[in-house]
Amino acid sequence: MKWDPSQYARFATPRSRAFGDLVAQIQAKAPREVVDVGCGAGNLTATLAKRWPGARVRGFDSSPDMIAKAPTHAGVEFGVASAQDFDATGVDVVVSNAVLQWVPEHRDLLRRWASQLVPGGWLAFQVPSNFDAPSHRLMRELAESPPWRHRLAGVLRGTESVATPQEYLDLLAGAGLLAEVWQTEYQHVLPGPDPVLEWVRGTGLRPVLQALDAESAVEFEREYAALLREAYPARDYGTPFPFLRTFAVSTVPA
Repeated sequence: MKWDPSQYARFATPRSRAFGDLVAQIQAKAPREVVDVGCGAGNLTATLAKRWPGARVRGFDSSPDMIAKAPTHAGVEFGVASAQDFDATGVDVVVSNAVLQWVPEHRDLLRRWASQLVPGGWLAFQVPSNFDAPSHRLMRELAESPPWRHRLAGVLRGTESVATPQEYLDLLAGAGLLAEVWQTEYQHVLPGPDPVLEWVRGTGLRPVLQALDAESAVEFEREYAALLREAYPARDYGTPFPFLRTFAVSTVPA
């Protein structure tokens, strides 16, 4: 699936908050190797090199377009690879921010990574948990409506994309890790016209747009934007956009 780094970066500040909140809970003191799984354009990965200057920091993403935008003098080794191919053997800190919801088998990946980490190693991830929010529910309902269902059948996933906090806790604890799992709902305030549409253009709407021809994509966006304007009415100060995320930070007992 093709990513547009420029579209994704339109809301870089609110998108980055969850990364900072996640990494702040990792208590690793002097890790030797830190890996950011699904690092996107790498700007946030660069902050890991600043936090742990003595570590080898690697970041990889499945999108060549994203990696092409990665900073070249950040003290990070960037590359193109998939989460499914990552081997965490010998790694001290594994971070994954807003990536695993795209990987249907990510529960199995988490178990595998947990078994590969060194004693005292850390596994931390964050996933969006807003698949029942109007932004996603309305997208699915429109895609499933008669004018669109034959062209968009099977394109979108739903709430099964991520697990519940309890399920993640059971998974990590069952793999022998000491884990903390929590949720935070951010109240983003988005500027400009149709800002929720612009937000999802960079993420959840991509599978739809890539499944349609250009003319059909414009029509789908027009119908979807009208639904979003009703679900997320603008205020004088901008458009409130609640966003629920699930966080998990876990460590292998030393």
